[in-house]
Amino acid sequence: MTDFVLLYSGGSMPETEEEQKTVMAAWNAWMGKLGSSLKDGGNPFTPASKTISPDGSVSDGGGGASGYSIISADSWDAAIEMAKGCPVLQGGDQITVYETFAVM
Repeated sequence: MTDFVLLYSGGSMPETEEEQKTVMAAWNAWMGKLGSSLKDGGNPFTPASKTISPDGSVSDGGGGASGYSIISADSWDAAIEMAKGCPVLQGGDQITVYETFAVM
């Protein structure tokens, strides 16, 4: 099994309490379907971000990510199929899938 990071970008947050409940139900269903393949359900990001340059300078912004999750899968194809069921896609987000590898 290999770990994959699902990085979410774009989209919008639910505005009403009813929309929030609907979105949370979708997340719970998706996470339940993933079962033990879900390593870290992740969290959304706030809009605030900082970018650190190689020279050590820090600036506001620079990122477009809105959240993440970490899954385990047997292959890229399996990871992509899992990601296709993620509820962020319903809110207009895009998902970028990254394969990780252990170095430590």
